[in-house]
Amino acid sequence: MTQFSKYTIAVRALCEFTAKTGDLDLRFTPSPTAQEGIAGHAVVASRRDDDYQTEVALSGDFGPLHVRGRADGYDVRANRLEEVKTYRGDLEKMPDNQRALHWAQVKIYGHLMCRDRQLDKIRLALVYFDIGSQKETVLHEDHTAGGLQAYFEQQCTLFLQWAQQEMAHRAERDAQLRAMRFPYGDFRPGQRQLAEAMYRASNRKVCLLAQAPTGIGKSVGSLFPMLKACAEHEVDKVFFLAAKTSGRQMALDAVDIIRAGAPLLPLRTLELAAKSTACVNPDKACHGESCPLAKGFYDRLPAARASALAVMAPSAGANAAADTRAGADSGAPASAVPLSLDRDTLRAIALAHDVCPYYLSSEMARWCDIVVGDYNYYFDISAMLHSLTQLNDWKVNVLVDEAHNMVSRARKMYSADMEHDSLRLLRKIVPDELKKPLDRVHKQWNQLEKDQQAEYQSYSALPDKFMGALQTAATAIADYMVDHPGYVEPDLQSFYFNALMFARLAESFGDHALFDVEKAQGARASNSNSVLCIRNIVPAPYLKPRFESTHTTALFSATLSPWNYFGDMLGMPETTAWVDVESPFVAEQLSVQVAGHISTRYQHRQQSLRPIAELMGQQYQRQCGNYLAFFSSFDYMEKAANQFSELYPQVPVWRQSRRMDEAERAQFLDRFTPDSEGIGFAVLGGSFGEGVDLPGARLIGAFVATLGLPQINPVNEQIRQRMETIFGAGYDYTYTYPGMQKVVQAAGRVIRTQTDRGTVYLIDDRFGRPEIQELMPRWWRVERHSPHPAGDSSEKLRA
Repeated sequence: MTQFSKYTIAVRALCEFTAKTGDLDLRFTPSPTAQEGIAGHAVVASRRDDDYQTEVALSGDFGPLHVRGRADGYDVRANRLEEVKTYRGDLEKMPDNQRALHWAQVKIYGHLMCRDRQLDKIRLALVYFDIGSQKETVLHEDHTAGGLQAYFEQQCTLFLQWAQQEMAHRAERDAQLRAMRFPYGDFRPGQRQLAEAMYRASNRKVCLLAQAPTGIGKSVGSLFPMLKACAEHEVDKVFFLAAKTSGRQMALDAVDIIRAGAPLLPLRTLELAAKSTACVNPDKACHGESCPLAKGFYDRLPAARASALAVMAPSAGANAAADTRAGADSGAPASAVPLSLDRDTLRAIALAHDVCPYYLSSEMARWCDIVVGDYNYYFDISAMLHSLTQLNDWKVNVLVDEAHNMVSRARKMYSADMEHDSLRLLRKIVPDELKKPLDRVHKQWNQLEKDQQAEYQSYSALPDKFMGALQTAATAIADYMVDHPGYVEPDLQSFYFNALMFARLAESFGDHALFDVEKAQGARASNSNSVLCIRNIVPAPYLKPRFESTHTTALFSATLSPWNYFGDMLGMPETTAWVDVESPFVAEQLSVQVAGHISTRYQHRQQSLRPIAELMGQQYQRQCGNYLAFFSSFDYMEKAANQFSELYPQVPVWRQSRRMDEAERAQFLDRFTPDSEGIGFAVLGGSFGEGVDLPGARLIGAFVATLGLPQINPVNEQIRQRMETIFGAGYDYTYTYPGMQKVVQAAGRVIRTQTDRGTVYLIDDRFGRPEIQELMPRWWRVERHSPHPAGDSSEKLRA
């Protein structure tokens, strides 16, 4: 086995491992935004002498450990090394363990500086800079080079045993990955093309957009080459990001398939769950005085971490040991094979060690090879995986499943809204200390409503006075929460986090975003109400740096065309590779018919109901079985279902309802069995339009009675105008492309395997247009449907 000669670790990561003790405590978290932090560091530097050095790169070795980082500043004349920390609130409220961690970092930097500059002694300083008051609080200590060297070696010694274990794991992992063979006898049609494109992208260090049809095994076909690339291209980790829970499960299943073919592969896999899902005590605050799982968290973390790693041990001996430890110590389920740290397994380990499951998962992300989670873990404004990647200088490959969702999901990540009525209610329940700052926000908000005559209006700039009042209120709330750690008010927390998000988005507000105010009157609100929104419409400025910080990012989906739309909207690098994977399906498997004699435009919907019902009845009479029928709204769907049931009462019908929970969605899908018959009515773009797998006789056809175009309303019209200005394709970027992606996804539910046969009806005359058909899969053979008289079929079905 080849051993790594060096283990590289960042100064901060080293100290967090060795010097972090005591409680998990999130009370002192009114942290400045990234831009405020950068500005704060710049202010501190501007107050120093001309020979003051900033961002000083330092590194040093201890055995196989290579420790590196950047010291914030060094005053040459005073021989003073500074670590600058920006903050908000009362510095006296900072937890002791957080202050101790800061001292540990500056001591490590002090040793590296003494060795780099051949210094006998040095003054170390912690500079705390209050973003609000612009005041510096400086704490300093004098140290000798010998004392700092001893401290450095002590910390490295504490980490060294872990580092040697990690180096051994990495060497064995890469050796096994190089020898790993594809888990099946051969690739499916199209799967090899996808896998080769993935591997080449990693080899060339470029991003990839891969349009790959359903049914080729995309999860295994993408994960397998990326794992091979880890060994060949010295990649540290693979992040598999999915839009839905089902996507995460498919990734975990793919890992199991790969590992089954390589039983000695030491592959550590972690599933990340949302904090709201993972939290055991949602009624408690995240600190030791409130939540027992936060009390002494860092003291119990090492044992929990060891138990979590034990369940992923690959060899028979390791498995036996892991089973024993899991059953006796950790509370994790015993297993005869290595386990992935899915959310249930990790939760059991966390609770057995009395630590928070969510923050244990954050810790385990540092030590796992594959991390499976939602898009937001790498791409949103405070993404954990991205932060860890930057901190540890990881080389990562990122896989983005069902990437056609990325535009809409990323827009939400970088948008924020606030409702005036919520603030009105909040002002009645908050403590007296917070009423005045919230009143100022309320006053400025009233002025915005007074100045705006229209119900909806978009603005080219943010309202300075309102933003100032909002920032002041956020600071006051943060100070109050620090002073009153036991106070938990969900509505106040929600307002606070929204205010912070507004402040962050305000820093980067530009052409990629809109600020709009929508007023509601009369029946929509008891008083004059409005919603303020900073609305991201082009995520590219935010996502481009995320792509650039990866070794490779591969986005894949069955609907990623046209390429330029996704490239423009997501900010894909110019070097991005493209591949349109050949479909394993053939035109004979799917009859695609355009019902051009029907218009589903809003003004024609009432007239369309009977022709749609008759078309569906005719098809059902020709071939009984299971069908899905998609409509543009619940109202349209309900009217169509009622019309169909009136004409064909013998045909079983079931309907999607608003706000279905997971159990109700499962019940809807359970109606589709190999032996059942009937039509499920659903809304396009909803729960059943994608990510639903109903192979064979479980689904033999679909009716799509809409182009899926977003509603024409003031917001979308503002987006269209901005898209036209930026890209010169306003209507297509706002309406046509997003709509047709939903249509193709819905139609894709019909053919899932190479043995499936089915029928799809595209109901609207616009489906016959050449520019619309260009957005359909290449393997489809689209035909114009010739309507037949409904009388015979209608009578037969009703007989």
